Amino acid sequence: MRADCANCFGLCCVSLPFARSADFAVDKPAGKPCSNLQSDFRCGIHTQLRDKGFPGCTVFDCFGAGQKVSQVTFGGTDWRQEPKSARSMFEVFPVMRQLHELLRYVTEALDLAPARPVHKDLRRALTRLDGLTRDSAESIVRLDVNALRGEVNPLLLKASELVRAQVPGRRRNHRGADLMGAKLSGADLRGASLRGALLVAADLSGADLRDADLIGADLRDADLRGADLTGALFLTQAQLNAAKGDAVTELPPSLSRPAHW
Repeated sequence: MRADCANCFGLCCVSLPFARSADFAVDKPAGKPCSNLQSDFRCGIHTQLRDKGFPGCTVFDCFGAGQKVSQVTFGGTDWRQEPKSARSMFEVFPVMRQLHELLRYVTEALDLAPARPVHKDLRRALTRLDGLTRDSAESIVRLDVNALRGEVNPLLLKASELVRAQVPGRRRNHRGADLMGAKLSGADLRGASLRGALLVAADLSGADLRDADLIGADLRDADLRGADLTGALFLTQAQLNAAKGDAVTELPPSLSRPAHW
């Protein structure tokens, strides 16, 4: 569930739209290649994205959907070689990304020992999701991803609850909370539920976020300097890339310290 851009046909740079804003320097409609996309499907300004006004690109993660669509769904034939496949390929990609995101969360939940009571159901969900990612392009675009999320999310929530129940003391519930710009420096959020919380520009410096559930939390410009995210649940690389941190921010071993920290 990691992006392998070398085996992708630049799908995120073509199929997805973006609007001129603080995240993107220009407007681009869906289906139109970004002007920075080169003939080899690499980004011409990859090492300068933030400086050139494209920080939004640095926080995007396809969870490996790009190479799945490119190499499996379409068998390694790119949209430039087969222009007639372009529209279908671009429609499949955003759906595949959501499937791979779910796969990523389910896979993580299966690695959580306290969540063993739901591992059987999680393995069943993993098998089903993996099978769906290998369907035809026509089948994939017809999928009701919201319904799939409705089936998988209760399992992820139960896994989270089982893990966080091991944390001693009071566990805060900020699920879906609007904490934009909140002053939470040094806060004890160990084992807290921050699922879907709006934490844009929140001050979480020095906060204890060990074993906190961060699935879907918006961490854009959140200050994570000195924070402890050891064991944070369902935290993604994209969330970290969107935040601010430093050399002493403690991260789960599966994630990397962003270069701009």
